[in-house]
Amino acid sequence: MLRARVLTAIVVLCLFLTALFYLPAIFWMILLLALTVTGSWEWSRLAQFSVSHSIIYLLLTTILAGELLFVLSRAVVADPYTTSFLSFYVASLIFWSLIVPYLLKSRYPIRNPFLLALTGWLVLLPTSFALYQLRAIDPLLLLGFMAAIWISDTAAYFAGRAWGKHKLAPAISPGKTWEGVAGALVAVTIYALIWSHIAGEAAHIKFLMPLLLVLAIMGILGDLFESLIKRHAGVKDSGNILPGHGGILDRIDALTSTLPLAVLPLLLLQSDL
Repeated sequence: MLRARVLTAIVVLCLFLTALFYLPAIFWMILLLALTVTGSWEWSRLAQFSVSHSIIYLLLTTILAGELLFVLSRAVVADPYTTSFLSFYVASLIFWSLIVPYLLKSRYPIRNPFLLALTGWLVLLPTSFALYQLRAIDPLLLLGFMAAIWISDTAAYFAGRAWGKHKLAPAISPGKTWEGVAGALVAVTIYALIWSHIAGEAAHIKFLMPLLLVLAIMGILGDLFESLIKRHAGVKDSGNILPGHGGILDRIDALTSTLPLAVLPLLLLQSDL
């Protein structure tokens, strides 16, 4: 299992880096659409939709995501910092900062099919848009934000294993600890200092450390939320498309709660210049 997990991670990372830096914009959009549609299929499983409802949800997601990604692709050609999709990022911020903490605290299961469908779109669509727009702004910037989440996850895992005693959310994800959270924040702080040093006097660099620390916290929320949804669905993984890792949602859970937030201040700051 460990060998398959490591091998899958290496292959996926290589493919992602190749796509990030070398794919033409149209193929990057198609890749994001494919990931979004796959994620929606996994979400329909977690939501326990019937087969017919899952197919309808899949088709609606394909049409909605495809059309909106096309509109975004046209907008970023004129201006990578376009605020055309600002409302989607704000909606994502409200969802992750207000609604998700309530759901995690109450552990209240969402049963209404319409709300489940809407929640899936709030998780997947802003993430897809942020991936497209951040790449249009600067692929290295997107990679930098994603690296912060990967570093946070890795540090939390090892710190939790080494020193973890106080459970973060035992009823949702028993393996996560407050010591792991502390380790994640320390690691991201170091990463932010290194990034700031390399960037030098780049504009808005003073916002980098607080932003990355907020992203680390939001990443933990994203991870916990998917764990809660899987617990309600009675499954261990969202899917099995990635050997040793589970499904697409299992791999992007922390990104869904962070990337829309990462692009938001960039757009707001740029619009003030």
